[in-house]
Amino acid sequence: RRKAMTQRKDTNKKLNDSDFLKQMVGTYLQEYLEQEMSHHLNALPYERTGTRLGHRNGYKPRQLNTRVGKLFLSVPQDRDGSFSTELFDRYQRSEKALIACLQQMVIKGVATRKVKKITESLCGLSFSKSQVSEIVKKLDTEIQAWLNRPLGDEYTYVFVDARYNKVRRDHKVESHAVLIAKGVNKDGKRDIIGVDVCNNENETNWSMFFNGLKDRGLKGVRLVISDAHPGLVKAIEEDFPGCQWQRCQVHFKKNMLDKVRNKDKAWVKKRLDDIFLAPDKETGFKRLQVFINDLSEKYPVAADLLETSGEDALTCLNFPDEHRRRIRTTNSLERFNQEIKRRTSVLRIFPNRNSALRLIGALCMEQAEEWITGRQYLDMSLLEKRKETKIINQPARKIKIAGGKTVTF
Repeated sequence: RRKAMTQRKDTNKKLNDSDFLKQMVGTYLQEYLEQEMSHHLNALPYERTGTRLGHRNGYKPRQLNTRVGKLFLSVPQDRDGSFSTELFDRYQRSEKALIACLQQMVIKGVATRKVKKITESLCGLSFSKSQVSEIVKKLDTEIQAWLNRPLGDEYTYVFVDARYNKVRRDHKVESHAVLIAKGVNKDGKRDIIGVDVCNNENETNWSMFFNGLKDRGLKGVRLVISDAHPGLVKAIEEDFPGCQWQRCQVHFKKNMLDKVRNKDKAWVKKRLDDIFLAPDKETGFKRLQVFINDLSEKYPVAADLLETSGEDALTCLNFPDEHRRRIRTTNSLERFNQEIKRRTSVLRIFPNRNSALRLIGALCMEQAEEWITGRQYLDMSLLEKRKETKIINQPARKIKIAGGKTVTF
C-alpha cells in the first residue's frame, strides 16, 4: 500500500511537471505522424511488400504551439512529395478558431491584457496587446460595410438616443457621445439603422448623423422618439420637417418630479400616468389642462413645464393604441444601451475613437441581426387602418387648453 501511494505521488509530480508533459505530448504527436506516413505508403518503415505505394525520404522540422508549450516535430517526407499530414491542417483550423475567439472575446468586453493571459494559459501562445489589437482591426471592413449599408426600407418609427464612453484623444481621456438610431420598418421589425461616435452631443453632430442616415436612403419616417436634449430636438426639427416628435414620457416624468416636493411625488406621478394613458388625444389634452390648473398655484414651475412641453409627450396618441406602449418612450433603446455599457465597462477607456466604433458597431450588428430575424415588433397594418378610419369617420374637433391655446384634432 505504501509503495502504491509513493507511485501515485510520483505520477502526480510528473503530471505537474511541464517538461514531462511536453515530452509526453511530443512523443505522442511524433508517433501520430509516423503512423500517418505508414498509412499513406501502405507500409511500415523498412517493410518490403508488393503493395507499397512509395518510399520515405527523410524528415522536415516543424514547430507546433500547444497548451503545454512549443513542440519541435519531425514531419516524414516521401519521394514524390504526395504526403500531407492532417495534424497541421487541424492546427490551422484551430488557429483560425482562436483568432475568431479573440475577436469575440474583445467584442464581449474582455480587455486585451486579459485576452493575452487567457491565450497563454489555454494555448501556450503569447499574444501582445498590440497583436490582439491588430487581430480585431480585421473586423473593420465588415463593420464599416454594415454601418454604411444602404437603407432600402421605410422606417415609420425612429428611436434615437446617446450614451457616453471614455475615449483617449491627444493623450487625454475624454467622454465621447455614442449616437444610436433604431428604426421600425414597414414589416414591423426593429433594426439598428445608425451608429456613430463623436466628441459631444450637440445640434451639429446630431444633424450630421441624421443627414448620413438620409444619404443612405432613410425615408418614410413619421415619428421620431427621443429625450428633450436641446441639440437633438433642434436637429430633429431641421432634418425631419413635417415629421412628428414624441418626447420620451419616462424622461419627461422625471423632469416633472424633480420640480415637486417628495411628499407630493406620488400623486403627481399618478396624475401624469392618467394623462399619458388617455384613450385618445382629446381626452389626454383635457386631462392635461386640468392638471396644469391644479399645479399652477402650488408648483408654478412644474405647471409651466407641463404647459410648454406636455403636448410633446402626448404625440403617441396620434398613433394606434396597440403601438403606444412601445413608441411613447425610448426604453427599448435605453435597455440596449445598458447592454452596451455592460459589455464595454471592462475596457473602461477606449484607446481611440475607431476602437470604440469597432466594438460598439459589432455589438449593434449582433443586436440588429437578432431583431431582424426575430418576431414582429409591431403590426404596421394597424397604422393604415387607423389612417383610413380617421379620414372616413372622424370630423375635425377643437378644444382649448391652458393659456387659451386651441388644439385641432
